[in-house]
Amino acid sequence: MGKISISDVKPPAAVPSPADYPRSRVPVAPALSLASFLRAGGPPAPSILDAGQVRFVTSGRVAIALALREMGVGPGDVVLVPSYHCASMIEPVVWAGATPLFYRIRPDTTVDLDDIAAKAAATPHVKALMATNYYGFHQPLPALRAFCDERGLYLLEDCAHSFLGEHAGKPLGSYGDYAIASSMKFFPVYEGGCLVSARHRLDGVALQSAGAGFETKVLLNSIENGFDYGRLPLLRALLALPMAAKNALWGVIKAHRHGAAPALAPGSSDGGFGFDPAWLTKRSSLYSRLMLRVVSRRRMGELRRRNWRRLYDALAALPGCRPLFATLPDGVYPWVFPLLCDEPHVLFRQLKQAGVPVIRFGEYLWPGVDATVCEHSVDLSRRVLQFPCHQELRDGEIDWMIAQVRASANGGVR
Repeated sequence: MGKISISDVKPPAAVPSPADYPRSRVPVAPALSLASFLRAGGPPAPSILDAGQVRFVTSGRVAIALALREMGVGPGDVVLVPSYHCASMIEPVVWAGATPLFYRIRPDTTVDLDDIAAKAAATPHVKALMATNYYGFHQPLPALRAFCDERGLYLLEDCAHSFLGEHAGKPLGSYGDYAIASSMKFFPVYEGGCLVSARHRLDGVALQSAGAGFETKVLLNSIENGFDYGRLPLLRALLALPMAAKNALWGVIKAHRHGAAPALAPGSSDGGFGFDPAWLTKRSSLYSRLMLRVVSRRRMGELRRRNWRRLYDALAALPGCRPLFATLPDGVYPWVFPLLCDEPHVLFRQLKQAGVPVIRFGEYLWPGVDATVCEHSVDLSRRVLQFPCHQELRDGEIDWMIAQVRASANGGVR
């Protein structure tokens, strides 16, 4: 097993990078604030942490690699993976030495069970099936569980978009032999993911601290991200001088550094491409693990559903756009609000220039995945724009974001 080449998955050079746009005026992911620790009186929000034994790691992609290792997936094996994906879902499969076999999805992101069955029947050495609960909306999990049981396949339940949620009375993450999640999408943390199993023990997953530098970087980055978006003003004032000294010292260190130094945090924390197996043995930071205990899941679930509905009511009738999902079923706690657009590239550029935190999941599909593999995946990767609906958004931030989206979609008229 070796580290895969990043050249296989990096975006084309002509594609604008985040540095080409202004910084988002609204936090794309939860930003730490005093409100993060508030409690809510809403109904309990089941999570993947309720599904089984847990190991806390630094990212979802690391959790996928560990799940594959626990399944015994290696050279010569085939893993059925969704054709609608980000590179972080496929990199660990290639790292394990296995072959990813892409299956079709439907326009609503549900898996095409007929295509999965046909590919499994026609392909030797299929060992596992990865299924993703896109945007927090669950797949037909009981059917997938039965499919895998009938054929002796492992089921890897990808809950990177669905840290919270339940289906048929069970928390998401309960159906897979193994399940993974990404803490960074749901909690005010700089790194974090988890590997969970409701069916197997995780005694073989031994983790250790990534060191004091890692722990310090995670804490400071999480706090500074809150500062950047106007949170924690009193703490910011108190720490102004120490933070300035820290930044000056770090600048001096970088200026005098010769050669590449070991990374203090995984590239996934900054949205980077590539899979680094050096993080397979590293435990999530103490800060991130603490946040998973003290941040209210009830509040998170209640506000994410409320904010999703607010965006739906404001944006559903825009010209050339429609919500990807028409309803928000019980038990679904969305990651983001996905909007299907007829002219996504124009709208995306306008919104990014305005500082709107719009993102695009699956924008760069794995080489070779095109419309002949799955036209729906290609369509979704091009046309879906996603807007934050997380629990740390303020009412004024949502109002501003809605106004910007409506103005751009209406040709500048609010």
